[in-house]
Amino acid sequence: MSAATYRAVQALGGGKLELVERPLPKPGPEQVLLTVEACGICHTDALTIEGGFPGLEHPRVPGHEVVGRIAAVGTRVAARWKVGQRVGVGFLSGRCGECDSCRRGDFVNCSSQPITGIHVDGGYAEAMLADQHGLIAIPEEFSSVDAAPLLCAGVTTFNALRKSPARQGELVAIQGIGGLGHLGIQFARHMGYRTVAIARGAGKKAMALELGAHHYIDSEAQEPAKALQALGGASVIVATAANPASMGPLLGGLKSQGRLVIVGAGAEPLQVPVSELLFGERSISGSNTGTPVETEDMLNFSLPRDIRARIETLPLERAAEGYAKMIRNEARFRMVLTTGVK
Repeated sequence: MSAATYRAVQALGGGKLELVERPLPKPGPEQVLLTVEACGICHTDALTIEGGFPGLEHPRVPGHEVVGRIAAVGTRVAARWKVGQRVGVGFLSGRCGECDSCRRGDFVNCSSQPITGIHVDGGYAEAMLADQHGLIAIPEEFSSVDAAPLLCAGVTTFNALRKSPARQGELVAIQGIGGLGHLGIQFARHMGYRTVAIARGAGKKAMALELGAHHYIDSEAQEPAKALQALGGASVIVATAANPASMGPLLGGLKSQGRLVIVGAGAEPLQVPVSELLFGERSISGSNTGTPVETEDMLNFSLPRDIRARIETLPLERAAEGYAKMIRNEARFRMVLTTGVK
């Protein structure tokens, strides 16, 4: 990055990414200019790179797990945000402040929510503009690489558990040991739940137990619902796998009044056995990431407990390689791009 230009990896649609050089922008009145140090590669980036999100315009720079330092501030940016400060930007890049959800303080569900890397350029770059309302303060004890994937995968699983009805000591299951699930297991264990990991194959058991699970259920060897009931029934099951077909059968593993919380996104419709909802009064809900202050809560919870994502790093110019590895489900477990910019 020079004083006048910066490098960015932009999506052209259809899975195509290209490295380009752009003029360095100036922040608007309520924006900051970030010097990006690290950016996670998330499965949701496919919405930008492959295309298909309503209203998306290419070219667009993907990336919504961004950590960097403030290089410049706009004229109406609050005094708490200062040049040189290390901050992050997650999936939600701000809020409109005018819709009914915003007026009630429900910023996650803003009806005009701008999304980082979809409506505005994201962090596959050496620099980016960010709205001050989307900024996250990053504790200095975190490296930028460690902090980046927590800004999406971390807060998503953290909030799914924190906002659930489960209480300490109760049985909580995490379905899937991937980019989301391997963090969900850590959060569940440190929140005081009897933690169960559910995944395919006996080969994932050692990893699940190392991450903090008390029990492991191999979904290829046994029915997860029956195995959960043998343990007393789960108060909450957090479904992180991007496979809706595997979620409906989990309902039978909930105890009465239990809840299935879905955070994994898949294109197929969810099929639900209605009798499992009626008899036992079970419920299903979705959980969608979190606000900047909730993300700060998650970081402050994670720091003293050493909750971290398992990470592979690549330099910015190898973004296409990292994205392809993630799409093939070969990342273990999060890919993070580094810019080398300090």
